[in-house]
Amino acid sequence: MSNYSRVVLITGVSSGIGQATAELLIKEGHRVIGDARSQDKLTALSQSLGKNFIGVSGDASDDKHLEDMFNTALNHFKAPVDAVIVNAGRGLSGSVKDADLSQFDAILKLNVSGAAQLLQQAARRMVDVQSAHFPHRAADIVVIGSVVGRHISPFGATYSATKFAVHCLTESLRREIGPKGVRVTLIEPGVVVSGFQEAAGYKDDVTDIFNEKFGPLLQPIDIANTIVFSLNQPPHIHVSNIMVRPTRQDYP
Repeated sequence: MSNYSRVVLITGVSSGIGQATAELLIKEGHRVIGDARSQDKLTALSQSLGKNFIGVSGDASDDKHLEDMFNTALNHFKAPVDAVIVNAGRGLSGSVKDADLSQFDAILKLNVSGAAQLLQQAARRMVDVQSAHFPHRAADIVVIGSVVGRHISPFGATYSATKFAVHCLTESLRREIGPKGVRVTLIEPGVVVSGFQEAAGYKDDVTDIFNEKFGPLLQPIDIANTIVFSLNQPPHIHVSNIMVRPTRQDYP
């Protein structure tokens, strides 16, 4: 990835894409601070990944918790965070007509407000650092979006709406701080097999349907590899947008 050990902050690290990314980065010799709501899961992950991982339990939509993560990383690793993976999020199944809108505010808070909080905190810190370090060192903010944040799916409209918003925030920030030496990258996965489907309230047979139509489906490590590919570029090269689908997924 680079010839020096980076400090990477990842939200939603206890499963799926977040966990796969943490494992891959640690394997390559980098240092990771990650969050999740479950302290038990973070404890197990710490035991598995060793001293180069710090887990901090909390709510990824809470600005104080996010600030604590940056400070904890600096105090523990004696170096500032130089890559942030905006990964925490939840799905919500259903069309505009049929979705359970009682859950919509919670989805908006985590997927959009939480992402905006993290983007802002990361940007303010990294712009200051890069004023002295660019183009000798990279600083990265990588946002996990979705193919449904670009292509409208009526069957997951409320979740799609949150990802459209996140894509807007990401591109706006890229245009603002890219000229200051901070790379802001949007990664848009297609169907990834993880705990996401269950948490989003999809029916039990949905993964079987996806497999039949699109399989083999993406695994979390496939997106982790994509994230590391973007981080691996020299500081003057920015792969700003990557869409990753299973080969057979035609839409969305």
